[in-house]
Amino acid sequence: MTSLYNPTRVKNMKLKNRFFKAAVWEGLAKDDGHMTQKLYDIYESYARGGVGTIFTGYAYISKDEKPNPKMMGIYSDDFIKDYKKLTDMVHSYDANIVMQIVYGGSQSHLEPPSQEILGPSSITNELTGIKPKEMTKEDIDTLIQFYKEAARRVKSSGFDGLCLHAAHGYLLSQFLCPRYNKRKDEYGGSLENRARIILEVIQSIRQEVGSDYPIFVKINSEDFMEDGLSSRESIEVSKMLEKASVDAIEVSGGNESTKSVLENNLGPARKIRKALNEEESYFKEHALKLKEAVSVPVILTGGNRDYHKMNELLKQGIDYFGLGRPLTCQADLVNMWNKDKSKKSRCVSCNQCYHTPGKRCIFNIKD
Repeated sequence: MTSLYNPTRVKNMKLKNRFFKAAVWEGLAKDDGHMTQKLYDIYESYARGGVGTIFTGYAYISKDEKPNPKMMGIYSDDFIKDYKKLTDMVHSYDANIVMQIVYGGSQSHLEPPSQEILGPSSITNELTGIKPKEMTKEDIDTLIQFYKEAARRVKSSGFDGLCLHAAHGYLLSQFLCPRYNKRKDEYGGSLENRARIILEVIQSIRQEVGSDYPIFVKINSEDFMEDGLSSRESIEVSKMLEKASVDAIEVSGGNESTKSVLENNLGPARKIRKALNEEESYFKEHALKLKEAVSVPVILTGGNRDYHKMNELLKQGIDYFGLGRPLTCQADLVNMWNKDKSKKSRCVSCNQCYHTPGKRCIFNIKD
């Protein structure tokens, strides 16, 4: 019988259950991106709490560019020793850990921003006001090399896989978005051209890590903006990702470089009215359509709060479920559900965690 606690596999990675800790930028790394004890402690609480697989907060791949302060880095071999300590610790709890890697582009909240910010086109980011430099072919080749080198470090550090962040308005997401991609060359125009850079990054990474190493991609279900990536296009891109040897697709949504997305509660971390159960798992319709189009596993992230609702979606075909804020609130929630399926998540989707040091749940702050 299929269950949220069935052991499964993604490539050579064994998963003890179908729960993922969704990636959240903690803002607790050192200024140069290295680990701190607080970060080790947070990841240990997730592993100890029963989640099968952890997506780390995103890590930046170039020393000269990062979208947020105090985020983890993976731009140098100097990180491998620190991350080996992290992966060994997580594995001691029979859990997996996958590093999410990113190039931010104009979706940057660093103050001041990185010295040179690249974009598919020189279009001002509506949210941050940053106007990037349009990337040359040489810039694109350099970026692909950054991803390739980061992937080598991720694998050498003992991570069970890597996740390519191509959602939420960061650079790879912007290439997919017609509003921000006005290029006239082979990286702009048609959907195939807009997806080209992601496919080339994956090809380069696959050459580096080998055929058995799990590669995940996080992609928007849609951008929820005018001239943005649509749900239909996202499914077509996901088919391309499958052909390019991606092993699982994480579904999220909302291009956060557009003010209307945030103002209309259409981003990846929405406020949910607890009384309205239908508002939970808010990218589920897209994820179910995607399952009909691809054979690789689909991970549904965003608004997963209710065990029984996730169980119903599992029966309909969704493979895995990402939980961000609920595990920020209750790191042991997966263990709690394993003992008592009637337990409710304490998370009320207030988003106050995003305004606290370390992105901590306000219910848990005692100092």
